[in-house]
Amino acid sequence: MKLKHWMNASLGLGATLLSSHSIWAAPSNDKYFGLDVKITAQSEDDRDLGTRDGGDVQGLGLDVRPWVYGQRGNWSAYAMGQAVSASDIIETDTLQPNALDGDSASRNDSRQPDKSYLALREFWVGYSGLTAYPGEELRFGRQRLRNDDSQWRDTNIEALNWTFDTTLLRANLGVAERFSEYRSDIDELAPEDEDRLHLFADAATQWTPGHWLGVNAHHSRDDGQLRSTGEAVDDLDKRTTGDLTWLGLSANSDAYNFRNQNPVNYWASVAWLSGERERLDTTGSGDQRIASGKQSGDVNAWGTDLGLRLRLDPSWQVGAAYARGSGGGSDDGSGNYQQTGLQSNRSNFTGTRSRVHRFGEAFRGELSNLQAATLFGSWQVREDYDASLVYHRLWRVDGEQPIGDSGINASLVNGDKDLGQEVDLVVTKYFKQGLLPASMSQAIDEPSALMRFRGGVFKPGDAYGSEADSLMHRAFVDVIWRY
Repeated sequence: MKLKHWMNASLGLGATLLSSHSIWAAPSNDKYFGLDVKITAQSEDDRDLGTRDGGDVQGLGLDVRPWVYGQRGNWSAYAMGQAVSASDIIETDTLQPNALDGDSASRNDSRQPDKSYLALREFWVGYSGLTAYPGEELRFGRQRLRNDDSQWRDTNIEALNWTFDTTLLRANLGVAERFSEYRSDIDELAPEDEDRLHLFADAATQWTPGHWLGVNAHHSRDDGQLRSTGEAVDDLDKRTTGDLTWLGLSANSDAYNFRNQNPVNYWASVAWLSGERERLDTTGSGDQRIASGKQSGDVNAWGTDLGLRLRLDPSWQVGAAYARGSGGGSDDGSGNYQQTGLQSNRSNFTGTRSRVHRFGEAFRGELSNLQAATLFGSWQVREDYDASLVYHRLWRVDGEQPIGDSGINASLVNGDKDLGQEVDLVVTKYFKQGLLPASMSQAIDEPSALMRFRGGVFKPGDAYGSEADSLMHRAFVDVIWRY
């Protein structure tokens, strides 16, 4: 595709811009190169809930990310690399998809992660001279795309993206497609990313101080091919294709901004999904899967996320939330809502600087045939400490349909809706502020240094059957320093 050829051209242009010292002379009050160092300890018990061998993780990892940034007039360029070395296959990157979490990854060697690897996280060229507004920029290359609730986009992907960010109006317009993982240990794309083009747009206006109304649109076109009846199917073969369109409406009180001091914060969003989807049916077991036919049909589904947070005093907040992604509708699952495939579902919904998974640090669900009720409390002292305690209750909407992607790698029992419940704890201590250039403040989530514990304990429900373990946990300790 032309987009891929343009992407290759941008790599050469970005390298030229970044290597030209005379053009990219950094102002004395800004920093244009640096090194992010992250040490992660992970403990995880039975993501397969004891139904298969393996599934445990106990390890320590070092993640080093050198970066360079250049700016001259309206032009800018940025690149970040990554080198990871660990004692086990652990998660040092919160943007890493569930499909690369060790035992839940593909059995095909080309998608099997290694303990140590090299990666290229971002490389882009930006231009901010299309309008006179300071919050406007056009970026081309592999970049971080993210919206506030991260339920539409939160990933590093090759894209052409225009951003308009002012006091009263925020907007994005772009096109994206994943061509590679840019990791030394991963040779192939996940099947759901292969030959899949994304078009997206959103706009939000501050209709009254501190209150935003927004609209989102997203279209994905999957041109991949499904196996024909009788052909063998492996882990890298597509199971679904289709053209899907999402339209969404949202309202919030700047609820994802941890600095706001509103006594009451709220968020509300609803999205509709329509289009055509084709699914591959298979027979057999284990590694021996054979295509047995295809199901195709129109999609008509919806999802919603609602939340309310109350500030008890300057440090303490409490809140509740409810989310539902429709399920069922027919045997082919045409009523099953699914997210765009670019989401992380990590956001500041608890009211702190720390981003927490909306559907559980252990369960890590996707809003597809899922219903989640959430209670939480949070604590924040200036910008030195924060903590969030979160409880989730989870169900399937349709007990006969799958739930989409999650952090649990275990089979579901037909007819049972009770997925289980979870308690999460995220605690962070922040250190030394102000080492990052102001120009990168929107692209990097954290301050200069921190120590964080994030973990969840998941208790499976009847939908996972009587053979499942009674508890599963996933916990991390992260230490981050930015030079």
